[in-house]
Amino acid sequence: FFLPTMFGLRRSAATLFDHSQSLLRNLSFHGLRVQGIRVGNAEVPNHKPLKTGLQEVYGIGRRKSHQVLCGLGITNKLARDLTGKELIDLREEVGMHQHGDELRRRVGSEIQRLVEVDCYRGSRHRHGMPCRGQRTKTNARTKKGKRVAIAGKKKAPRK
Repeated sequence: FFLPTMFGLRRSAATLFDHSQSLLRNLSFHGLRVQGIRVGNAEVPNHKPLKTGLQEVYGIGRRKSHQVLCGLGITNKLARDLTGKELIDLREEVGMHQHGDELRRRVGSEIQRLVEVDCYRGSRHRHGMPCRGQRTKTNARTKKGKRVAIAGKKKAPRK
């Protein structure tokens, strides 16, 4: 690997990684700017603090992002201010938790199992209704979808 000697640098790979990150930060491809770093198959925006930026990864919320940052000893700084070593450590730490497509597949298979067993929760999932005891007469629009008017149904006249 001749790249460090080509630049006249005789440093570690981590330092070279830091230099490449700083080059990438300022690099633009025909008007397109590099927006953020990739962690856990999601883009963490440069302008957000890490605590909120990590929440872009599916399966990582406020609590888990706080746990990850405390475990690494990283302060809540902007994503663009990460060093190469911190970025590698962050990716490894996020990789230990279940996230992204892996978590989506697991949740989908759990729902499919409930549907196949034909339990109450499975039938609610099959019909697109809430399955945790919420009322459905007036609410549950997110699950049921947009209201559909019934043709020919009129209100009874008031007397």
